[in-house]
Amino acid sequence: MVDQGSAADVMYPDLYKGLGLTQEDLTTYTSPLVSFEGRLVTPMGLIRLPVQSGTEVVEVDFIVVDVYSPYTAILGRPWLHTLKAVSSTLHQKVKYPSEDQVLEIVGDQTVARRCQVAAIRHRPEAETSATADNDS
Repeated sequence: MVDQGSAADVMYPDLYKGLGLTQEDLTTYTSPLVSFEGRLVTPMGLIRLPVQSGTEVVEVDFIVVDVYSPYTAILGRPWLHTLKAVSSTLHQKVKYPSEDQVLEIVGDQTVARRCQVAAIRHRPEAETSATADNDS
Protein backbone atom coordinates (compact mmCIF):
# COMPACT_ATOMS: atom_id res chain seq x y z
CA MET A 1 0.00 0.00 0.00
CA VAL A 2 1.23 3.50 -0.79
CA ASP A 3 0.14 5.96 1.89
CA GLN A 4 1.22 9.54 1.33
CA GLY A 5 -0.05 10.35 4.82
CA SER A 6 2.29 7.87 6.51
CA ALA A 7 5.49 9.29 7.95
CA ALA A 8 6.99 5.78 8.04
CA ASP A 9 7.61 2.84 5.75
CA VAL A 10 6.20 -0.18 7.57
CA MET A 11 6.64 -3.92 7.05
CA TYR A 12 4.23 -6.54 8.40
CA PRO A 13 4.89 -10.16 9.50
CA ASP A 14 3.90 -11.93 6.25
CA LEU A 15 6.53 -10.08 4.23
CA TYR A 16 9.12 -10.14 7.03
CA LYS A 17 8.84 -13.91 7.39
CA GLY A 18 8.45 -14.46 3.63
CA LEU A 19 11.80 -12.76 3.03
CA GLY A 20 13.41 -15.14 5.53
CA LEU A 21 14.39 -12.29 7.85
CA THR A 22 15.24 -12.94 11.49
CA GLN A 23 15.45 -10.84 14.65
CA GLU A 24 19.23 -10.61 14.08
CA ASP A 25 18.59 -8.73 10.80
CA LEU A 26 16.89 -5.88 12.67
CA THR A 27 18.38 -2.83 14.32
CA THR A 28 16.81 -1.36 17.42
CA TYR A 29 13.82 0.92 16.92
CA THR A 30 11.61 1.55 19.95
CA SER A 31 9.49 4.55 19.01
CA PRO A 32 5.86 3.34 19.17
CA LEU A 33 3.49 3.53 16.20
CA VAL A 34 -0.30 3.70 16.12
CA SER A 35 -2.01 0.72 14.47
CA PHE A 36 -5.13 0.78 12.28
CA GLU A 37 -7.12 -0.07 15.42
CA GLY A 38 -5.70 3.01 17.17
CA ARG A 39 -3.48 1.00 19.53
CA LEU A 40 0.14 1.78 20.35
CA VAL A 41 2.46 -0.79 18.78
CA THR A 42 6.09 -1.30 19.79
CA PRO A 43 8.09 -2.18 16.66
CA MET A 44 10.20 -5.32 16.46
CA GLY A 45 12.95 -3.19 14.94
CA LEU A 46 14.17 -1.46 11.78
CA ILE A 47 15.64 -2.90 8.59
CA ARG A 48 17.05 -1.24 5.47
CA LEU A 49 16.19 -3.06 2.24
CA PRO A 50 16.41 -2.22 -1.46
CA VAL A 51 13.06 -1.69 -3.17
CA GLN A 52 12.87 -1.84 -6.95
CA SER A 53 10.34 0.28 -8.82
CA GLY A 54 10.76 -0.24 -12.55
CA THR A 55 14.44 0.40 -13.21
CA GLU A 56 14.93 2.44 -10.02
CA VAL A 57 16.22 0.83 -6.83
CA VAL A 58 16.04 2.84 -3.61
CA GLU A 59 17.04 1.89 -0.08
CA VAL A 60 14.08 1.93 2.30
CA ASP A 61 14.18 1.88 6.11
CA PHE A 62 11.23 -0.32 7.11
CA ILE A 63 9.87 -0.28 10.64
CA VAL A 64 8.91 -3.91 11.29
CA VAL A 65 5.79 -4.44 13.39
CA ASP A 66 4.15 -7.68 14.49
CA VAL A 67 0.48 -6.76 14.13
CA TYR A 68 -2.30 -7.81 11.78
CA SER A 69 -2.57 -6.00 8.47
CA PRO A 70 -4.15 -6.96 5.16
CA TYR A 71 -1.08 -5.34 3.58
CA THR A 72 2.46 -6.75 3.49
CA ALA A 73 4.01 -3.28 3.68
CA ILE A 74 3.13 0.40 3.66
CA LEU A 75 5.30 2.66 1.57
CA GLY A 76 4.90 6.18 2.91
CA ARG A 77 6.44 9.61 2.48
CA PRO A 78 10.06 8.51 3.02
CA TRP A 79 9.88 6.15 0.00
CA LEU A 80 7.87 8.63 -2.07
CA HIS A 81 10.40 11.40 -1.39
CA THR A 82 13.42 9.19 -2.10
CA LEU A 83 11.88 8.11 -5.43
CA LYS A 84 10.82 11.74 -6.12
CA ALA A 85 7.34 10.31 -6.72
CA VAL A 86 3.88 11.82 -6.82
CA SER A 87 0.94 9.63 -5.83
CA SER A 88 -2.75 9.90 -6.60
CA THR A 89 -5.18 7.97 -4.45
CA LEU A 90 -7.97 8.94 -6.85
CA HIS A 91 -6.20 7.40 -9.85
CA GLN A 92 -4.44 4.63 -7.87
CA LYS A 93 -1.11 5.61 -9.45
CA VAL A 94 2.37 6.66 -8.45
CA LYS A 95 4.44 8.56 -11.01
CA TYR A 96 8.16 9.20 -10.70
CA PRO A 97 11.03 10.47 -12.88
CA SER A 98 13.47 7.95 -14.28
CA GLU A 99 16.27 9.18 -16.53
CA ASP A 100 14.51 11.07 -19.37
CA GLN A 101 10.97 9.77 -18.81
CA VAL A 102 8.18 9.57 -16.26
CA LEU A 103 7.29 6.06 -15.12
CA GLU A 104 4.19 4.99 -13.25
CA ILE A 105 3.06 2.27 -10.91
CA VAL A 106 -0.63 1.47 -11.30
CA GLY A 107 -2.64 0.14 -8.36
CA ASP A 108 -5.44 -2.38 -8.47
CA GLN A 109 -8.76 -0.98 -7.22
CA THR A 110 -10.21 -4.46 -6.63
CA VAL A 111 -7.29 -5.52 -4.44
CA ALA A 112 -7.38 -2.18 -2.60
CA ARG A 113 -11.07 -2.69 -1.78
CA ARG A 114 -10.44 -6.26 -0.58
CA CYS A 115 -7.68 -5.03 1.74
CA GLN A 116 -9.92 -2.28 3.08
CA VAL A 117 -12.76 -4.74 3.75
CA ALA A 118 -10.33 -7.16 5.43
CA ALA A 119 -9.03 -4.38 7.68
CA ILE A 120 -12.56 -3.35 8.65
CA ARG A 121 -13.71 -6.91 9.31
CA HIS A 122 -10.61 -7.84 11.31
CA ARG A 123 -11.22 -7.91 15.02
CA PRO A 124 -8.18 -8.41 17.25
CA GLU A 125 -8.30 -11.63 19.31
CA ALA A 126 -8.61 -9.73 22.59
CA GLU A 127 -11.67 -7.86 21.30
CA THR A 128 -13.19 -11.08 19.93
CA SER A 129 -12.69 -12.86 23.27
CA ALA A 130 -14.15 -9.95 25.24
CA THR A 131 -17.14 -9.76 22.90
CA ALA A 132 -17.69 -13.53 23.13
CA ASP A 133 -17.55 -13.33 26.95
CA ASN A 134 -20.10 -10.52 26.98
CA ASP A 135 -22.44 -12.41 24.62
CA SER A 136 -22.56 -15.43 26.96
